[in-house]
Amino acid sequence: MKNNSQHALQHLLRKRFAMALISYLLICAISLLATSTGLIKLSSGAALLALVALVVSQAIFLSLFLSNLNLRFKDPSLTLPQVLFGLAWISLLLVVFDEVHSSLLVLYCPVLLFGIFQLRPRVVVGCALFAFAGFLCAHLYQGFFDQAMDVRHVLLQGCILAGMLVWMCLFGNYVYSLRQQMRQRRYDLRASQDTLRGMMSKLEDLAATDELTGLFNRRHFLHVVNESLKCMRPEQQFGIALIDLDNFKSINDVHGHAVGDRVLQLFAAVAQACLREGDVLARYGGEEFVLLLPDSDADQLSACCERLRQTFNEAEQVGMSVRDLSLSVGMTLLSPGDDLDSAMRRADQALYRAKHEGRNRCAASWGEVIA
Repeated sequence: MKNNSQHALQHLLRKRFAMALISYLLICAISLLATSTGLIKLSSGAALLALVALVVSQAIFLSLFLSNLNLRFKDPSLTLPQVLFGLAWISLLLVVFDEVHSSLLVLYCPVLLFGIFQLRPRVVVGCALFAFAGFLCAHLYQGFFDQAMDVRHVLLQGCILAGMLVWMCLFGNYVYSLRQQMRQRRYDLRASQDTLRGMMSKLEDLAATDELTGLFNRRHFLHVVNESLKCMRPEQQFGIALIDLDNFKSINDVHGHAVGDRVLQLFAAVAQACLREGDVLARYGGEEFVLLLPDSDADQLSACCERLRQTFNEAEQVGMSVRDLSLSVGMTLLSPGDDLDSAMRRADQALYRAKHEGRNRCAASWGEVIA
């Protein structure tokens, strides 16, 4: 996942660098066209310096992006170095094309725009000051060699550039505020999504769980069994057991429903302690429970149910004094291609036999239901 995100980031950064490189190439092409047609004259030494600086700098940036070395920097986009070079290069062009200063001033704007969406406002202000300083240095350099330079014209250009740079700084601050708001909203949305996922998970748990005992409910149990049947291998068998707490109605009548609820909770705790991980126990209704034992044969199912019966019969009661807690169990096996309803009828028949034979026992019905 991390490699995929880095690859996507590098792809985006290389596209941004390509856009900047294309902009430089367009400026060079326009300059070449203007000089070849005689529209403007340029200083050959300054032009060579500008060309060499452009080629070397862009080669360095390109090598960093292609080799992924840019990822080692705090800002992998290298936005600030690219912006500073662009501003310095535009200032150098003012020296190269001393006849078209006013036309070149507009080039400062796209360079700053390149950084506005990445840099902090104070850094944008620093870049704007750097651009204005470059403008001043270019004119001081020209004024040193050109005594006839119109100072009023230079002042006008400086005022225009200053106004443009101030506007760019204000715009950069506005963009930064929007970015912060969008980031905060993204965080809020992510937090809301996490909360919603948590609530959905709780709702799913509530939909699948019996509130009193904390066990699965009947609907979820049937869903689990049906899904498990679809995945059964030919050699597999599942154990199914119907469990009924003996004399539960008498417990409610004599001790009250609150004690009856605590008996149900006691059974749930005892059963969860006796079962393996992967065994599924659910409250089927009232005082009746149903148990699914994956990968179980008759002996394993019988041993599990007998252990559960004995443990519940001997369970320590806390805060209640109900005599002779016991349960009855009806057991059957579920094979691939078997019908769940038929298996449940077999288990119910076995449970009925256990009740009829005196309760507090386990009975099994491994074959077909007797009509």
